[in-house]
Amino acid sequence: MPITLPNDLPAYDILSNEGVMVMSPGRAATQDIRPLRIGLLNLMPKKIQTENQFARLIGATPLQIDFQLIRMSDHDSRNTAADHMQSFYRRFCDVEATGEKFDGLIITGAPIEQLPFEEVTYWDELTRVFDWTQTHVHSTFGVCWGAMAMAWHFHGLPKHDLPVKAFGCYRHENRAPSSPYLRGFSDDLLIPVSRWTEVRAEDVAAIPALETLLASDEVGPCLLQDSGHRALYVFNHFEYDSTTLKEEYDRDVASGKGIALPVNYYPDDDPTRMPANRWRSHAHLLYGNWVNEIYQTTEFDMARIGS
Repeated sequence: MPITLPNDLPAYDILSNEGVMVMSPGRAATQDIRPLRIGLLNLMPKKIQTENQFARLIGATPLQIDFQLIRMSDHDSRNTAADHMQSFYRRFCDVEATGEKFDGLIITGAPIEQLPFEEVTYWDELTRVFDWTQTHVHSTFGVCWGAMAMAWHFHGLPKHDLPVKAFGCYRHENRAPSSPYLRGFSDDLLIPVSRWTEVRAEDVAAIPALETLLASDEVGPCLLQDSGHRALYVFNHFEYDSTTLKEEYDRDVASGKGIALPVNYYPDDDPTRMPANRWRSHAHLLYGNWVNEIYQTTEFDMARIGS
């Protein structure tokens, strides 16, 4: 949350230049308050697990959030009970038809990353979602495959298959410490990664509209800012629970797939020991910073969002 300081106090400029959210008394006096409306377009098979992961992070902020669950219109989930989907989710086409607007939208990943984008069964509708965000959403957060898909749609940023799955907790460098989305971040940090594809630094560098905020020498760009489309793209998994990588590893071992131990995850690389969560604080920082930035910049009159 911002701190209110007199404009002429030396700390005002000092803290502002350090990236601290500082507000003048005049601006504070005119702030209107209302709940933030944030949607989750959930493309993951395990809907409930994914809902919990993102709601935990969004709900940890001190702001009131109206959290809305959205699904693709004609894609039925085979891994989540129909009554759950019926009770708690709305189809995108129904949301679209109302003309309603959102302060924020999270678009999750999906386990289809090795398919060409255009071969995904709901690709046409998803591109409609991306375009809809430009007139109906103040800030969009694409995650993993969802981020790759959105960056491909708006910028033609390609994804590339990896010869070996990037799997584990990889060290990343903070490339933009003054970014409002990285307030409180360490200079480097560990982030869970679980994907068979990547975007490459040289491809990102060729697109001036994209700014790299976090990146790894081992697994490439992690967090990109797309200011022109009011979007963030994160290719890795801050939202993962402590045991999510373990569940993926155990699943693949049980099915006979050749899978290596997740990197930097199990103590002493011993899969019989419980992993330690070394990314939780940065996960809360990232999503808390995103929510706070929405709070500071969105329209109080929601009808004006996207205008």
